[in-house]
Formats: sequence, structure tokens, C-alpha cells
Amino acid sequence: MPSELKVLGACPLDCPDGCSWVVTVRDGEAVGLRGNPGHPYTRGALCTKVNRWLERAAQPDRILHPLRRIGAKGEGRFERIGWDEALDEIATRLEDVVREHGGEAIWPYWGTGTLGYLQGLEGHSGRRFFNVLGASAHHANICSAAGSAGMTEAVGSPGGMDPEDLAHAGLILLWGTNPLTSGHHVWKFVQEARKAGAYLVAIDPVRTRTAQQADEHLAPIPGTDAALALGLLNVIVGLGAQDEEFLQRHTLGWDEFQGRMAEFPPERAAEITGVPMESIRALGERIARTRPTAIRATQGLQRHSGGGAALRVIAGIPAVTGDWARRGGGVAFSTSGHVKLNKAALWRDDLRPGPVRTLSMSRLGEGLLDVQDPPVKALFVIAANPAGSTPHQNKVRRGLARGDLFTVVMEQFPTDTADYADIVLPATAQHEHTDLHEGYGHLYLTWNEPAVAPPGECLPTTETFRRLARRMGLDEPALFDSDESLAEQLLASDHPWMAGITLDRLRKEGFLRMSVPDPFLPYAEGFPTPSGRFEFRSPTAGLAGYVPPVEVADTERARRYPLALISAASHEFLNTQFGNNPELRRRSGGLTVRLHEDDAKARGLTDGQRVRVGNDRGAFEATLTVSDQVRAGVAATTKGHWAKLAGGANANAVVDERDTDLGGGPVFHDTRVEITAIPDDHENAHPVHPVHDRVSEPRR
Repeated sequence: MPSELKVLGACPLDCPDGCSWVVTVRDGEAVGLRGNPGHPYTRGALCTKVNRWLERAAQPDRILHPLRRIGAKGEGRFERIGWDEALDEIATRLEDVVREHGGEAIWPYWGTGTLGYLQGLEGHSGRRFFNVLGASAHHANICSAAGSAGMTEAVGSPGGMDPEDLAHAGLILLWGTNPLTSGHHVWKFVQEARKAGAYLVAIDPVRTRTAQQADEHLAPIPGTDAALALGLLNVIVGLGAQDEEFLQRHTLGWDEFQGRMAEFPPERAAEITGVPMESIRALGERIARTRPTAIRATQGLQRHSGGGAALRVIAGIPAVTGDWARRGGGVAFSTSGHVKLNKAALWRDDLRPGPVRTLSMSRLGEGLLDVQDPPVKALFVIAANPAGSTPHQNKVRRGLARGDLFTVVMEQFPTDTADYADIVLPATAQHEHTDLHEGYGHLYLTWNEPAVAPPGECLPTTETFRRLARRMGLDEPALFDSDESLAEQLLASDHPWMAGITLDRLRKEGFLRMSVPDPFLPYAEGFPTPSGRFEFRSPTAGLAGYVPPVEVADTERARRYPLALISAASHEFLNTQFGNNPELRRRSGGLTVRLHEDDAKARGLTDGQRVRVGNDRGAFEATLTVSDQVRAGVAATTKGHWAKLAGGANANAVVDERDTDLGGGPVFHDTRVEITAIPDDHENAHPVHPVHDRVSEPRR
């Protein structure tokens, strides 16, 4: 009889749900994967993407051995080498960079390919190694930097209400979030509230899968969310529905903020946002009379020039109504601020020989082409695909193509970025290594036990850096700690919310809810701000208000590029992960762009036509879908498509390298484009960008 095991683990992907999963192993082979039915948030279900995880890990294009580039950068041509040869070359090149330019000429570039504390982004896997070398610091800002900064200015932390408490809301606003595509497990709590009579409103420029299921849908112009929130607050206060006791006891700057709200009557809010005045007034009245109101606002909302301001003002709605003090009320942006692990002990920034500069993840093109003193001479890419995921794609490619840049990519597949590497190192997949995870959409920590041995010569990221440290002759003992030791140091927190959470318990039970009160109302009696209050006015960011989107609101640019572009999450991909899975690519229908019928007619475009979406930064090709799911003046596409499998470019070819108002985040949704037909003889013309028509097969 074959032996069979059930191994508990954690989904590693950039999603708030942080699922617990169960891998079925038969005779050393992973033969099944499902959501953990015992996990209160996962409840046995995984998404359409992760259901294909084991299939993806076994794809024939999986990188199984170290590779060295033999063609030009960007061609994706490599030869197989051994680990000793790869480590020798990396060690020599890094030592040369440090000797000639200093440690800051090295940029460790962590991405969201895995959010693990040991192997991925949350713990900046290998950070100790780079600290010893004095490498530049990495600002991992590409996901939620603006919203986190905005929430922190308002409430003192990115952490908001417990998303499970949406089940207790009387009114739910899903604001700039599409959970039926991204983070679908929260939907069960929305449904529980609806069964009890709650009303559901979706606020999104696109009528998404989620918006189609809501009781009401408001479609603001991208980047105008703060103006809409101020208009709603104007109505609420005009009805006298503010909670004066909460405002007096627990807020700072309320008197000044009332003046700001007075500047946004529904008429002005309607003019700015494109939402009908009657809809603004009606929703404001509904919030005024419904307690509690819960707002789910996630990453898409804050990817524009005023993203931080938007979260500050939206967080002010439950401050005005007093719903921060009620179960089922508040804003659910992220729960990461409530996770009190000992990151300092894991990161060991004290190992740096001195202060170092910080380089921004979303400004990679600038960092590789413009930054000097010293210039970036070595790029170490870990769980990231910036050639496919970061703004100003063509500028990024120019930077990656530099002949004097030594690039190492740790990867599972030959991505757009891996094509530019000098050395590619084969990385393990989640069910092949040890890791510890949080979920930024719930309050559980999850342990990932390796279920099977890695294929080929794949190594966990932690082990790769241990071997590299030995090869470079580094003698700092902390560089050689085992994965279990790293986890224990991370868990050694004296915060009461971490009480009782040990590595031994996590390994036995698979997951643990943090030791927070039940119910968890983190701001019912105060806020972790400098004043201890909700801050409508903060010492660092001034008075909360509306910050217009720079590009969307630019009337001169609008004459050249009349359409505001939204590049939202795909139902089939997660960022660029799964972008090479044949079945999910088939289901995605390829790279498409949606336009309102009026906008299509004005350009003489028809449904199903091949079009060029572009501006002065670049362009990508897509198939047009004419749809009333997108408001007039907006073009909607999806992220996650591999450029080399989508005609040579994706939506990031048209996005600028600019920072948000707070947090230094990217501005994916503050972009203007024009859409034109592709001539019938385009097959004989040059593509948007030089393209490799298939994923390169690595030599094995």
C-alpha cells in the first residue's frame, strides 16, 4: 500500500487571505492540494489560481539548475552550470563591486513572489547577508505603501478592523476592491452580513465581478476617492449624524476638518468624481442612519498620486460616525499593522557597517539609469519580476540591459526579468521549503512545513544565502542560522498579542490566531498616534483632504491622451505569477482592454479588434472589449501578463515612475493613454517591443 501524508502549509502569494492549505503526499510526491477546512478564514477553499499550484510547479519550463547567460541581455539564452561555479562567480563579482564601489552599489531587490518571513518579502530573505556587505536598503513599496502611510497618519498604524467583523456590519462599502477576484475569502463574511440585512455598495471605476453582486455600484473617476469621501462626510455632518462624544474624546483636528468637509458639498464632489450628485447624497444619508458601517478598502484604491490622502479621509468616515468603537465598523485596509513579530531580530540591521541609502522598488528604471555615487553595479532579484511588474517598463528594460550591471535572479521560471540575468539560481516552491506567514487580511499566523523534496538542484532562499556567505568567507555567525532558529527569533516578541505563539505550537497546529482580544476593536478607546487620538490633522502630513491625481486630472495631457487607464488584478494571475501557465493563459483570453461604447464609437473601434494602447512612455497591444462595465473616459485592462508572451509589452509600458503623496508608492492607476486601431498589415510591421515568442527552455 502506498504511504500517504497530509502536510499543512500556507499559500505564499501576495493576497490578503494568506490561506492555510493541505498538501497530500503519496510516496514522496505531492499529488493533491486543497484549502485547510479547519482554518476559520480559508475554510477549505483556494482560489482558481492556487488550485493549479502543483501543476504549475511541475511545468516543463521550471528552472531546476543554476544557469549562466550565453546570449545578449534580454534574449533569455543560458547554459547550465553547477552550484559551485555559480556561487564562485557571484562571490567574485560581489567582492569586486564592494572593493571598487562600496556595498551600496549592491541592490537586493525583494518582490512579492512570496510573502514569507523566511524565504520572501516580509522577512527580506537574505537581508542579514546584504547588511554585512553594506548593501543599499530596499523600499518594498510596490503594493500598499501609500495606503499604509495614509492609515498611519490617521490612526497610527496600517492595521484596521478585523475583516471577519464585516459579518456584523449593517452597511458595507467595498471601496476600490474586488474580492471575488482578489481575496475571495472575505466574501463569506460579507454574505453573512447581507443575510442579516446589510446593504452592500461597491465603489470602483469598473463594474467588476464584485460590483455586479452588490446592491449598488458607484463609479468614480480614478484617483478621486478622497473627494467622494469628503462629499459623503459633508452629507453625514449636514444631517447631524456625527458622533460628537467620540469626536471630542478620540480625535484631533476635528474643528479644522469640518471646514475642509464644507468645501465638498455633493455638487462639487459630483463634479470632481463623475458620480451623480443624487448618488452621493443618497449614500451619505445611508451611512448617516446605518450603524455600524464597515469599509473594505485595499491596494487598488491607493495606486494614484493622492492615494495616501484617500485612505486618510476614508478612515475619517468611521471617526465621524464613531464606528471605530463598534464591532462591525471601521476600515479594513490591512491587518499587517497588528502583527507584532520581532522583525528587528530577524533582519539584523545592526550588522550594517554604517548608514546606507534606500532605493525604491517601483523606481527601478531610475535606480539603474540615473542613480550615482555610487551607481548600482549589482542587482540581486529575489522573488520578483520587475521587467513585468514595475512602472515604466521600457526604462526598466534599458536599465536591466546595461552591460556593466551584474544581475542575479533567484527564480522558478524563465520570466521577463530572468531573461536579463547573468546568473539564474533555481528557487524552491512553497511546498518544498519551510516558511512562516501572516495574512494581511486576517489575524492568523500560519506555518508552512515542506511537503516534498525540491526537484533538481532547487534550493530555499535561506540556504542559498548561507552557502553564498560561506563561499565569500563571511564569519558573522548570524548568517548561518537555520530556518527554525530564524523563526524562533522572529517569534520572540514581548508584545501581548504574540503571547503563547511558539514555533512548537505552530508546527503542531499549522496556524494560530494572534492573542488579540475578542472582539477585536483596536481603536475603541484610543489610537497609536502621537496624540493618542484619530488625527484629522497630523504633525507630518497636515490636514487631511483631497489630493488630485496628477496625470488623470491634467487637462492638457487629457487632450493628447483622453483615457484614464486602470490595470487591475486578473482573475487568472496573481501579479505575474501563473502568467506562463497554459490553462490560466487560455482562460484569461490574453491581454484585453475594455472601453465604454461611447469611447469606442468616437474612435471607430469595434469589439474584438486589435488595438494599441499607448502614450509617450510606451505602448502595448490588446484585444478590445466594448462593454458597459467600464465608465466613459476610462480604459480597463489587467496586470500580470508576461510581456514576452503578450506581444512584447504589458500595461506597465505606459505607467510613469512617480511617487504617491504619502509613502512613496507607485501610481499605476494615475495614467492617461490613447487607444488606436492596429492596421491590418501589422503582421509585417515591427512589434511594440522586440519580443521572444516563447518561454526559453533552460538547458538541464
